[in-house]
Amino acid sequence: MTMADATSYDGRVKPDGPWQDRRDGVLHVRKFSVEEMDNNVYLIRCSASNEGLLVDAAARPDRIREAIEDVDVRAVVQTHGHWDHVRAWDALKADPGLPIWGHVGDQDLFPRQLDRQLGDGDVLNVGLLRVEVLHIPGHTRGSCSYLVHGDERDHLFTGDTLFPGGPGRTTGASAFAQIMDGLEGRVFGQFDDNTWVYPGHGNDTTLGRERPHLADWRERGW
Repeated sequence: MTMADATSYDGRVKPDGPWQDRRDGVLHVRKFSVEEMDNNVYLIRCSASNEGLLVDAAARPDRIREAIEDVDVRAVVQTHGHWDHVRAWDALKADPGLPIWGHVGDQDLFPRQLDRQLGDGDVLNVGLLRVEVLHIPGHTRGSCSYLVHGDERDHLFTGDTLFPGGPGRTTGASAFAQIMDGLEGRVFGQFDDNTWVYPGHGNDTTLGRERPHLADWRERGW
């Protein structure tokens, strides 16, 4: 598996184009984008054990299989259940037989029953890595983010909950208040500016880059 050091990683990938790799201690992150919705898919891998988790069964199962080849992937962890994030669900369940984990709040969106229900605060051990589940509803009822500690910084996989420029789409004032409360209390209130954010679509960001705009997001609504 070809690695790239953190200095060459910028998180800018094109749909169905080359992936990017980075490492931070034993954490190895691989990012790539699939199909017309520019869905980001991530491989979280422990380089000490070669165990991994895949974030979102979005699309292009053949491309996903290529990206996780030779890695002992334990499961797919879903950030949420919207259609563009689950199109490879059945194909990956069949080959290479990956179980799908996620939050039961999105069960009505998922195409099949979850193999494991994840809850807020759950810790998933992946080799030497500890992957913490953060349930932050608002974009959907079951939206989850996944936090991994590296040697140099924290790494947060947010799905459609947080993007450069603000939270993901919500369907009304109460859902917007819910997502903002979750982001302010569970993310910006807990983790420092160096925390790297990997969203479900598009380019990456950091909490430090986004933190000055929290009040503006509240004011504008969604």
